[in-house]
Amino acid sequence: MTRYEVIIYWNAEDQSFIVEVPELPGCMADGATYQEALANAEVII
Repeated sequence: MTRYEVIIYWNAEDQSFIVEVPELPGCMADGATYQEALANAEVII
């Protein structure tokens, strides 16, 4: 299993959480909740 660092932050403009995966250029996901954003990122990874 490969592990990736993720950066999660709140986007006040969109009222959503954003997840970035620095090791995978362009790999980003979002979600209405912290958990949803992280789950969406796992799908993208």
